[in-house]
Amino acid sequence: MQIRPATDADFEAIWAIFQPIAVAGETYGYDRDISRDQAYDLWMRGPRVTYVAEREGEVLGTYYLKTNQAGPGNHVCNCGYMVAPAARGKGLASDLCRHSQRLAVSLGYRAMQFNFVAVTNTTVVKLWSKLDFQTVGRLPMAFCHPTQGYVDALVMYKWLDCDPLS
Repeated sequence: MQIRPATDADFEAIWAIFQPIAVAGETYGYDRDISRDQAYDLWMRGPRVTYVAEREGEVLGTYYLKTNQAGPGNHVCNCGYMVAPAARGKGLASDLCRHSQRLAVSLGYRAMQFNFVAVTNTTVVKLWSKLDFQTVGRLPMAFCHPTQGYVDALVMYKWLDCDPLS
């Protein structure tokens, strides 16, 4: 598996992962009918960097990293991750998160924050907890899940400074 910076040419493969996740509406706070162009702007243009994970030329996952807040909060970054269905449950999300943490430190960030983690996304909540992210906030009924209705969203945070990030 190679994790490398994404190029414009990678976006077709990213869109193939992104679009079904957005349409499902179960994990991200994106419009379920987000257009390809809107997704491109959000995933490729808006972030500071975007990466893909590929094996034998096939993109299996992606993440972006961006500054979470300007000014006095600019030492905290935010990331978003997506993994293709065929690659789920095999440790790729963990690998992407660890990679993003090392990259964040190298870019001068001291912390990483996930702003809006739906509590119904139990696999991710468990994974981020395993990777030492702490739940620092709970937003009551902030996420409208398509089948479970209004559920809480979590704010998860990890201080990265001096973290060995093995």
